[in-house]
Amino acid sequence: MDRAPGLSVRLKLTLSYAGFLMVAGVLLLTAVWVFLLRGVAPPSLYAPSFANVLRVFDPNNFGPVVFGSAAAVVLVFLLVFGLVGGWILAGRMLAPLTRIADATRTAATGTLSHRIELPGRRDEFRELADAFDSMLARLEAHVAEQRRFAANASHELRTPLAITRTLLDVARSEPDGDPADLVDRLRVVNSRAIDLTEALLLLSRTEQRSFTREPVDLSLVADEAAETLLPLAEKHGVTVETSGDVTPTTGSAALLLQMATNLVHNAIVHNLPGRGTVRVTTGVDAGGALLVVENTGEVLAPELVATLAEPFRRGTDRVRTDHAGIGLGLAIVKSIAQAHDGTLTLTPGRAGGLRVAVHLPAPR
Repeated sequence: MDRAPGLSVRLKLTLSYAGFLMVAGVLLLTAVWVFLLRGVAPPSLYAPSFANVLRVFDPNNFGPVVFGSAAAVVLVFLLVFGLVGGWILAGRMLAPLTRIADATRTAATGTLSHRIELPGRRDEFRELADAFDSMLARLEAHVAEQRRFAANASHELRTPLAITRTLLDVARSEPDGDPADLVDRLRVVNSRAIDLTEALLLLSRTEQRSFTREPVDLSLVADEAAETLLPLAEKHGVTVETSGDVTPTTGSAALLLQMATNLVHNAIVHNLPGRGTVRVTTGVDAGGALLVVENTGEVLAPELVATLAEPFRRGTDRVRTDHAGIGLGLAIVKSIAQAHDGTLTLTPGRAGGLRVAVHLPAPR
């Protein structure tokens, strides 16, 4: 915003201090003149302990002219003292704001690692500095996450394009090859690229929260997701169990169905082949709606589980070669949960596998 130049805050505070001191001095000298020199002060003010002071202000010894001159000298002294003292005090009081302004200008250049770290006990300035440091930390983490996401997304989108080019180059070098096989391979690669693009668009939609909220029964959503993926479970030899009562919440039915589908799909694919189990449970917990998806599988390290919700983080030990996915399943789940003001919790199972819990707010 383009603003006209004005006085600095330090100068304004200095003038305010000096002006207040001048007003106080004028009032004090006026009171001395009215109550002492003109002899109208109440008798109780003339205590013996003030005899020497009253003698100084006796009209016979200290006339109005002398008093006026002394008052002018006092006021000039108060003015100079107020200006100098006010300038020093204002500078000390505004020093934290100077550090905050310097940190702001540094952050504006793109350097988000700088912190104010204002020392001292808590007050308004230090609360402002701490809040600014917290904001810088969140911004730095968000920017780093966005950069990683952009780099990973670029890599993932480049992969199918590179495979397509390789297939076309091979087909050109082998004109007698089977065109049907080339078409089938290109179709698979193209389908993967489409899935990835749709997943990225879904992430963008959920982060912008551009959807209509409506009453949703989370138990019905979970049942529909499990029923839809039943053929995939049978193919992998995995048993899917669902249970739970009516679980009301508010949000987008389509997005919540996508969230439940991703969770069940992830639990089926990353499981024990031929003898795995997936348990889907819904219910009301602490005034909100709770969806829990648990599966059997290999023992997972807590360090790995903590990163599984990051975009394009597949978890090398958990990926099956026949269904690696696009690495956005749990990232989409987390984004949908946050868009509905909910939380996502990942916990490794004691005997193996993963427990995923989504907690959503109660209907409003």
